[in-house]
Amino acid sequence: MQRLKLTTLRLSPLHFSLTSFKPIRCFSSSTISPWSGLHSWRNSPLNQNRKWGPLSPQPEPNLHDSPFGEASSLAEFGSIVLSTTDPLEKSRLSHIAFSLWLRGDLPLGQSDPPSRPARPDKPELVSTKEIPAPKNSGLPLNAYLLHNLAHVELNAIDLAWDTVVRFSPYSDVLGEGFFADFAHVADDESRHFSWCSQRLAELGFKYGDMPAHNLLWKECEKSSDNVAARLAVIPLVQEARGLDAGPRLVQKLVGFGDNRTSKIVAKIAEEEVAHVAVGLYWFLSVCQKMGRAPDFTFKDLLKEYNVELKGPFNYVAREEAGIPRDWYDSPSTSNQDKKNKDDNKEKLSEVYERVATIIAMERENSS
Repeated sequence: MQRLKLTTLRLSPLHFSLTSFKPIRCFSSSTISPWSGLHSWRNSPLNQNRKWGPLSPQPEPNLHDSPFGEASSLAEFGSIVLSTTDPLEKSRLSHIAFSLWLRGDLPLGQSDPPSRPARPDKPELVSTKEIPAPKNSGLPLNAYLLHNLAHVELNAIDLAWDTVVRFSPYSDVLGEGFFADFAHVADDESRHFSWCSQRLAELGFKYGDMPAHNLLWKECEKSSDNVAARLAVIPLVQEARGLDAGPRLVQKLVGFGDNRTSKIVAKIAEEEVAHVAVGLYWFLSVCQKMGRAPDFTFKDLLKEYNVELKGPFNYVAREEAGIPRDWYDSPSTSNQDKKNKDDNKEKLSEVYERVATIIAMERENSS
């Protein structure tokens, strides 16, 4: 069967043609089990736990007055957040924007995102190869790991708002729920950044104390013209990597002796499942509108946009979020796993045979 060209997904006056597709049933070779907590996450009250208390998150009073001037829509607010330089102010405005949306005081509206989000002078953005190793960073290991996570969370705020703003002209096709979900994701990420910043300050450091990379935003720019690619590249690849890295990061922090930071990171990793699940939900929705098989479309998009899938994978967390294993686990990996298991069985059989021979010889000698 010949596959449809992926240009039918592009969001431009010449190529945007989602409106020409009637919703039909998705078909796929994968079994997809959506995240069981999606309904609860969507309908949860505003999360005000923006400070980390002695043992767990604690609420911070919400500001009800809008600081957005004459802006009057969620998309316009998102553009302002993207154009805000100070990271803590970006985090605060993000929370206020979602708060006003949740209260029902805002229409979705339309706006144009900036070409790239505003950033402070520090951290200096360098290539991934130029990121210093922990021993050369000037930071202790716990602060080093936390700074890297803070950078990821700050980028995640902008990634979510860019998705809201950039695709706001197509709300009649995507549906208002799409934008509500990604504004919710932006609020979650702003809370995560707030926790990281607070803990860095407690350790005597701040965001910007070491260089950082710009890889996440470059991945975002790749998918600026294609909503399906945006969903595949950001939630289903980049954010899914957070599910893989979270447990390892927690273990490193526990090994370092920083249990407080490890609890913050564990909570962030737990909440990231929702963001991957949301990305999967809307990716499936777009594929349904196009009459495309989600598994083939996902793999084709990664190939077209030159996006690499890297393990090791946290299969438990990815399964909880609903991503089918055969979407990201290559056949060669699966075959290698099978070969390793077969090799182990053969080795065990050899061991058992040797043990049995030794036992038989001992019995023969003792009789």
